[in-house]
Amino acid sequence: MDILQTIKIAMRGILDNKLRSFLTMLGIIIGVTSVIALVSIGQGATSQVTEQIQSLGSNLLTVNITGRGANTTLSYEEAMEFGESPYISAVAPIMNGSATVKHGNKNTTAQIQGTNEEFLGIRNYKLAEGRFITSADVYMRQKIAILGPGIAEDIFGLVSPVGQEIKINGQIFKVVGILESSSSMMGSNDEDIYIPVTTAERLLQNRGVRTIYMQAASEDTVELATQEISVKLSRIFKTDTNSDFQAYRIFSQTEMLDTLNETTSTLTMMLGGIAAISLLVGGIGIMNIMLVSVTERTREIGIRKALGARKRDILSQFLIESLVLSGIGGVIGIIVGILMSRGIAQVIGITAKTTYSVTAIAFGFSMLVGIFFGLYPANKASSLKPIEALRYE
Repeated sequence: MDILQTIKIAMRGILDNKLRSFLTMLGIIIGVTSVIALVSIGQGATSQVTEQIQSLGSNLLTVNITGRGANTTLSYEEAMEFGESPYISAVAPIMNGSATVKHGNKNTTAQIQGTNEEFLGIRNYKLAEGRFITSADVYMRQKIAILGPGIAEDIFGLVSPVGQEIKINGQIFKVVGILESSSSMMGSNDEDIYIPVTTAERLLQNRGVRTIYMQAASEDTVELATQEISVKLSRIFKTDTNSDFQAYRIFSQTEMLDTLNETTSTLTMMLGGIAAISLLVGGIGIMNIMLVSVTERTREIGIRKALGARKRDILSQFLIESLVLSGIGGVIGIIVGILMSRGIAQVIGITAKTTYSVTAIAFGFSMLVGIFFGLYPANKASSLKPIEALRYE
């Protein structure tokens, strides 16, 4: 018997029991759907967060001073000295604090960020209107403010705030710009107000810098810049660079991406593994149905063997039936999984990312399940003796 004839007989056996065949495939469909949907959403979320981090620049360095007390802060001048390194192209110290903001009869509390002219480029922020802080503003301690889009709308509504005046802790500031909305893992700028760092020093009565954003000269100099920053800070705070306790922490985008990718890859594999369990359940369903099919068709097997069918013909017939069931179930599962992942992604506001590798692995696994769980029933059918099969009732 040729392979084409065997496939025809196997397909006829499936079509003769449409409902049972569909219920058998249902386990595979659910399994493949779960694998593709969960992995696609996991990969999509990872890709979205990765893009947010990369948008900040792969050469961004963030220094956080974690120690307590006046001796574990840097002055603005000390922070700017890091810019003298050939490995660092820009430095933007931050002095922040909470303050009361008032305009007319509107009164709210906002986060004040004191910084310099290099902050905009380092954080990759964009201006929606007006201008940002200049070096002259920092030098002259000008009372100017750039508003985040959220705080601008809260205070001024639909009216442009550029050129208007606001009061921050009772002091009059002129609004000179508005930022475009930007949010990432490092936070949102919607509710922040940016003023010159020297002005913030007096306004917030804060003489210490605890956060510094720096831009390495290139991706290749990130490691060198990190080492130089660490040596300088250890010398300033009189700590050992190899000590377990440090008064500072240095974060690079590369480290954040590596940590993120490692974590999300583990979570995605766990989700895929959990979903793959349903594929195994579907495989058990295939084996049960195939065993029932062998029992129902025992006399048919006996007649075919009596007419000259070989063991491999019977084996291939039932194995092909199992593969067809799992294959069709896999294809339907892929289609449903892609549609489901996109639907869920739209509901929760992320982008699903279905790759060819995930699709191929899910389909290949469904076929392996069909072979593995179809092999025993097929072998049982092919091992029946013709006389015993013909006597079976």
